[in-house]
Formats: sequence, C-alpha cells, structure tokens
Amino acid sequence: MRIHLHTNAPAAAAVIWPILKGQPLPNIAQAAQGDFKGDLHETQLLYAADGQRNWLLGLGETPTSQDYLRAFRKLTYTQKGKLPDVVTTDVSGLPTDVVEAIVLGTLAGGYNLKLYQTTTPELAPFYSPVGTFHLAVAETDREAAQQAIDKALIIWDAQRAMLDLMNAPSNYKTPQVLADWAVASGREHGYSVTVLDHDELARQGYNALLSVGQGSENPPMLLVLDYNPEHATGSTVGLVGKGVTFDTGGLSIKPSANMHLMKSDMGGAAAVLGTLEAAARLKLPRRVVGVIPTTENVVDGMATKPGDVITSYLGKTIEIIDTDAEGRVILADGLGHMVRHIQPDVLIDLATLTGNVIAALGYQAGGLFTQNDELSTQLQAAGDRTGERLWRLPLWDVYKDDLTSDVADVKNYSGKPINGAIAAAKFLEVFTEKHPAWAHLDIAGMAFADTEFGQQKNATAYGIRLLIDFLSR
Repeated sequence: MRIHLHTNAPAAAAVIWPILKGQPLPNIAQAAQGDFKGDLHETQLLYAADGQRNWLLGLGETPTSQDYLRAFRKLTYTQKGKLPDVVTTDVSGLPTDVVEAIVLGTLAGGYNLKLYQTTTPELAPFYSPVGTFHLAVAETDREAAQQAIDKALIIWDAQRAMLDLMNAPSNYKTPQVLADWAVASGREHGYSVTVLDHDELARQGYNALLSVGQGSENPPMLLVLDYNPEHATGSTVGLVGKGVTFDTGGLSIKPSANMHLMKSDMGGAAAVLGTLEAAARLKLPRRVVGVIPTTENVVDGMATKPGDVITSYLGKTIEIIDTDAEGRVILADGLGHMVRHIQPDVLIDLATLTGNVIAALGYQAGGLFTQNDELSTQLQAAGDRTGERLWRLPLWDVYKDDLTSDVADVKNYSGKPINGAIAAAKFLEVFTEKHPAWAHLDIAGMAFADTEFGQQKNATAYGIRLLIDFLSR
C-alpha cells in the first residue's frame, strides 16, 4: 500500500469520514443523520449514486490519538475485503500525532496473524502493491503531515516485525532467532550489535541468565544493541528487555490451559528491539543502548530447582523460590551488564513480568515503578500522548521484607498472594546499583492482548511508540 498526501485529494472509489460525536454529517450522509451518532468505533457504510463507498467512522466526543489509531485499525481490518484499491480521508486541521495515528491504524489494518497457514489468503486490493491511501490536508500543514507519515511508516515497520516475532510459536522463535534479527537490523540500519553466547556468558559470570536457560537445548544469550550517532546529544538512555521466548514456568510449572500463550514472554525484548531499529531509522540525536537477556524457561533434568542459590553477574546471590519468577532473574544480569558496562544516564527496563500487575491495572495500562519523580512524569506523559499508558505504583522500602532470604542476599519470590508486581520491582531495584534515574515497566497486561487480529490474545507491539515519544523529547 502506498500513502499519498494531497491538498485536494483525487477522486477515490471509497472515502472514510472520521466523525466526532455530535458533529454534523457530510452531505453524502444526510440520510443517516438520525441514525449515526458518532460513538467511538461506530461505523456505517453508504453508497453514493455513482457507486462510491462512504464509511462513516465514529470517534466519540473527545478522541485521543490512540482512539483514532484503533478506530481506523478496526475499520480497515474488518472491512478490508470491501475496501477498493484507492481510499481517501481528510486529515485537514488534525494535529500531527493524530495524522501519525491514522496512518499507523490504517497500516495495521492489513496485518495478517495467520503466519503459518499453508493456504495463502487472498490479498485485499487496498493492501496490495497497487493500493493507495490518499490523505487530504491543508497546504499550510503539508510539511508536518508528511513528517508524520514518514515517522508512521518507520514505526509500523518496527511494530510489524515485532508482531511477527511475538506471535511466532517457540519452535520458530529461539534466542538465536532474536539474535539473528538484531544483527540483521543493526547491519541494515547502522547500529552495532554484540551477541554474548553461552560460553561467553559462562566465562564472564552471567549465572542468573544461565540458570534460567540451563534446562533448554537452545542456549541463552545476551544481546547488546548500541545506537550511537555522531550527532548524539543529551542523555544516554539504556533499555533492558526481558526476552523469554517460551516460559513453561520451569519446575514450578504453569497450568496447561494458557501455557501456549507463553510464547509472548519476550514482550519487553520486542519493545527494545523495535525501538532501537526505529530510533536508528528516525536518526534520533541520542545514544540509545538496548540490552536483552534472552532464553527459554523449560524443564529437563538440568533445570534449576526451587531452593537453588545462584550468583548474579553483579555478585549478589539469589535464592530461587519459584522458577516461574524467572523474568526478574534474567533481568538481574541484564541490568547488571547495563550499570557495569554502559552506565547510562537513564535506565529503563520493560518486561511481561507479573500477572499481579494485570490484577491491579487490567489491560488498560502498564505498571510504572521508579523513585525518580521527573522520570515518572516524562514516561507517563509519553504514555498519555501515545495511548500506551502507564500508571505509577509504589516502591517503598517497607516492601523489602518480600526479598529477605535465609540463605542468600535476596530471594526471587515472596510466596505471598499479594503485591507481586511491587515485590518484583523491588527485586530488580537491587540490581540497578541505586541508579538515580531507573524505571521498571511491567507490561504483562499490555504486550499481549485481545485485538481484532485473532480469536485469542496476540501481540500488540506495545512500548515502541511510548519509548520513541520519550526518546524524542
């Protein structure tokens, strides 16, 4: 699909009309004036006398950019079989973030979740190579709108790649696959990628990461992605992403009912991989370093046992109470690498870490943990602007008791049925070496969710837009 910008959009076989609730309908839709209210996601298809298709698309009263994105995504995805090869919509007077959201939503409408079906589905004309999306815009807004389109195209490329990676089953997605993707992306887009394999991890003492992966025939790895442009200014930002490509829970095995969805446990890694590629392609003037500890957490005779004590890269010892609390264990070594070797000004980790954060916030926001008020404000503002929302939860020291071990420096699980997300964050804080600008994002409810694309939960590419917005400002 191609996207063209026009001050006077050419005639098209179909028009999408974004309608605010209470807004007068266009002349073509006067017959629907009493029926169409403009509620969010409300749609109505009308045919003109010449056969032109007109979709009325409701946006509600005060839509956010994310409302625009989701409304256009849902419409184009559900109606793509009816969309002709040329579609137009009017974005005159809309802010650039809304133009970006409309383009992202429309591009996402063509996503195909059926990655491994042997029959190739018929390609909708609009999403074929000849498909064209015309955007009408005022001449005064043309340059800004074009910049928004260019940015959306880059972000969508990163998001689509991460959707495919996260939705891939574990036999198609090992730690090596993530490493290969990162190396290829870095080579193409001009950032360095270093891969620490099993032997190098063992030589240097990344024993926390190794302990989680020792039950798998696919060895764990640590990926270091470094985008460091010549024109870099300001703070260096370090991003650490949890990359568990499949999680059985280890010997503390998960119930079988939803275990197949644990291919999603690398949502933090996906956010970091996508952000590094997008940052490089957008030529952001800031050094960004991504560290991804990646492994499988599976069961065999070599798997780590509850009660084992391991020594992390930073030298702190960890008592393993629950092998299904493995994400925080590999992040301990990811954070350790970052604070020892990179020493970024800002340190952010992202992980599909706890079900407890979903109990607290549902599927509407990720959990934000930080001691830094300014960083909290900046990240929450980025979440509000992009619709990838965050909500701050406490990191008070009264929760330190959840980490107390009889035999080691810390334990990886409190054993309590409460405040699990906070306990996990307090555990990670130990391995930041008291970094003054560290934030932990628990994105378990956001990275894999219900969407139009499938009948069960699937990937959302959450975190890429959030982080790009944060880095850009």
